Amino acid sequence: MKVNTVLAGYFKLDGGAMHGVVPKSMWQRVNPADDANMCSWAMRCLLIEHNDKVILVDNGMGDKQDEKFFSHFHPHGDDTIEKSIAAHGYTPADITDVFLTHLHFDHCGGSVKRDGDKLVTTFPNAKYWSNKAHWDWAINPNIRERASFLKENIVPIEESGQLQHIDIAEGVEWMPDIRIHYVNGHTEQMMLPEINYNGRTLLFCADLIPSAAHISLPWVMAYDMRPLDTLAEKETMLNKAADNDWVLIFEHDRHIECATVKRDDKGRIRMDETFELSDLK
Repeated sequence: MKVNTVLAGYFKLDGGAMHGVVPKSMWQRVNPADDANMCSWAMRCLLIEHNDKVILVDNGMGDKQDEKFFSHFHPHGDDTIEKSIAAHGYTPADITDVFLTHLHFDHCGGSVKRDGDKLVTTFPNAKYWSNKAHWDWAINPNIRERASFLKENIVPIEESGQLQHIDIAEGVEWMPDIRIHYVNGHTEQMMLPEINYNGRTLLFCADLIPSAAHISLPWVMAYDMRPLDTLAEKETMLNKAADNDWVLIFEHDRHIECATVKRDDKGRIRMDETFELSDLK
């Protein structure tokens, strides 16, 4: 197995929304905001080469939206998901599986592209993996999440015949050496892949722990649908990570790609070592 991080670019979100109840005087030390209170975030995905599979975990926001949409999120940088997988020798046609942690636009927007006046899947030979509960949640969105679940990112996947659903069972084995954790605080049935890699356990944190700063339990995004569930889910995952020396991979942290955690002298879980995933090879 080979596992690499691949960038789909950077974008901006409101600092207050990303840090919830945490005061700006605290969070701006780790992620300074611009004059509009916007902070820069990564769209970090995974490229997994495993047996005969080439798996992409999430794919950023894509480039098919209009100028008005992008003016809200200020995509920046030269990275795209296509360029990033090309750096590892792959084209979109080579991807066999696209694993979508959830269907918010900054995680699944690259799934679909414009081809003239049509919307088509970006990865034409891939199976796209979600789960039925989250898919139904996204297709019939609540008022708070409606702006994040865009039908143009979602419906063409099903129409293409490429959509597959994973069984909803905590710790279910999706593929050999890849298990799935289900969490519900951020959105309904978000999926976190746990990967057995070179003798280490990797957890792709998606939006449960979007950045290293969010390791601290009270740092819960205002975007989360059920913040108290997020607190409990973070505590569970962080305890497992501390007890078993897991490597956490952060999807949105601009600077820190991976970290381990440990307990301090008061039993609180804190960040330990930080590094890049390539350091584990």
